Amino acid sequence: MSLPAIPTPRRPAGLPPSASDVLATTDWRRRTAELYAEVRTVSLEDPAAAHAVWVAGRNQLFADHPASPLLPAARGAFRGLTVAPYDPAYRFEVRVRSASTQRLEVSTGTDGIVPFERIGRVELVGLGQLSVWALRGYAGGVFLPVKDALAGMPDGTYGGGRYLLDTIKGADLGTRDTTGGPLVIDLNFAYNPSCAYDPAWACPLATRGNVLVTEVPVGERVPEPHLVVDR
Repeated sequence: MSLPAIPTPRRPAGLPPSASDVLATTDWRRRTAELYAEVRTVSLEDPAAAHAVWVAGRNQLFADHPASPLLPAARGAFRGLTVAPYDPAYRFEVRVRSASTQRLEVSTGTDGIVPFERIGRVELVGLGQLSVWALRGYAGGVFLPVKDALAGMPDGTYGGGRYLLDTIKGADLGTRDTTGGPLVIDLNFAYNPSCAYDPAWACPLATRGNVLVTEVPVGERVPEPHLVVDR
């Protein structure tokens, strides 16, 4: 997924993870889950305010947390992620519709082979359809990446696509009920995977079923060059 079990950019290749590596990654996931819990609560009344909470929380994690995908040299120049202003037109509540079964086995290096299975599709009116994936491994989870027409363009979005939902990491905007009710898909919360900042991180990216031919000008934008490791 977006954050491998071992923060490989911090350690030379071949060395086993240290206790500090594992605990830092665990704490990153815990704090991410806490951040999204706050976002879900605030968004019930004010999605734009929830977005501001999310931006501030991620900026703090990137700047200060030991499991940040930014290397120490980049953190010194970090002034915040590039995120577009909130636009309510890109928030959807949609039901997951049936789709043919599709299975992917993604090699992530540090996490080994991670199996995903498509559980359905969602229709975003005016934008297109996206496949919704389930992680078929321990703990499970819903995974929803997206790549749009701005991907790879200067001042656009990350070329490999972004993540909307990754519930195993706590990146979950919620549903309206627990019986298959509408899933909250808010493209303003699209964020770059860790490999956008350092390719040593292992990240599954958007496949053909998660590509929109339209532009999605909201969410996190392409990283500023001085924050990206050149390997």
